Amino acid sequence: MGGRLVKIGVGLARNAPDDWASAARFAVEAERLGVDSIWSAETWGFDGATPLAYIAALTSSVRLGTSILQIGARTPALTAMTAMSLASMSGDRFILGLGLSTPQIMEGWHGLPFDRPVVRTRELIEIVRLVTARDRLDYHGTVHNVPRNGARVMRSAAQPRRVPLYVASVGPQMLRMTGALADGWIGNCFLPERAHFHLDHLRAGAASAGRALTDLELQVPVTLEFGEDVDELRKRHARGYAFTFGAMGTPRGNFYVEAYARQGFEEVREVERLWLDGRRDEAEDLVPLEIGERTNLLGTPALIKDRLRAYRAAGITSLRVGLRGQNIDQRLRDLALLLDLVREVEGEAAPL
Repeated sequence: MGGRLVKIGVGLARNAPDDWASAARFAVEAERLGVDSIWSAETWGFDGATPLAYIAALTSSVRLGTSILQIGARTPALTAMTAMSLASMSGDRFILGLGLSTPQIMEGWHGLPFDRPVVRTRELIEIVRLVTARDRLDYHGTVHNVPRNGARVMRSAAQPRRVPLYVASVGPQMLRMTGALADGWIGNCFLPERAHFHLDHLRAGAASAGRALTDLELQVPVTLEFGEDVDELRKRHARGYAFTFGAMGTPRGNFYVEAYARQGFEEVREVERLWLDGRRDEAEDLVPLEIGERTNLLGTPALIKDRLRAYRAAGITSLRVGLRGQNIDQRLRDLALLLDLVREVEGEAAPL
């Protein structure tokens, strides 16, 4: 049996895009229910940092994380400044979650190059650590050079602080870099039954830096949906992946397709091709049901407890749960039930 699953995080929820009063109520109630962390996303709508500043003033103990701030969309110094601001406002409850995003978002939305992903990530982490420690920002790498053009070397005007830094990574090189440098891993494309495809690389990266895999928090995003019709749930969630496989890459490749193909799901390459050919119904039907079922928490309470045991056995220390439901009241009811199930599963693992 692997480690104990002891932490549940949730994505920040609200009833409508501009309904921040419901987001505030959700955050306060989620903290009361006992979640470990609340996470704010960043795609091509709202940014990932500002919502956390809003709920930081309304909460007192829950950790607050970005999942994810897009590497490349900000300068490393601005990323560090944002992290230090949120850490200061929240009483050091902030977690800086970073990720590459996708070529489609970086090039199609930000108009920025999507290149040298491992180097960009490593350099950003190293610069953020310099800034947050209030060291002199004198850094000359492959992508980033600070200062430029004879400017004086500077250091942060804010007080130094240690901001936990998590990285979302799926490729072997990024996984090894995450294991070597990060405080935590945000693990997309993860199936507990095939955990070694990710964890072996994380473990190797950690060992290269004189660390152990247990030095990282291992967080996996999942969607929670209760229901009796398990076949319908697994099919619907599997079909939802077709958009990711078809629309979130470029002609140069798709991280998600490659991640699942490495785990033996070669069908996803055909899913991508069908989607790009405009045959979207066929693409959705071809997504393996195992992907929909085993990357989420779906079905009856008994089935969801089985999935919690699977994550625990794989050594995952945290789940970030996306809640379904028509409104935050339904989502909070589902969250309360999930937390009860987690406590039951943890009780099974407790020493006699």
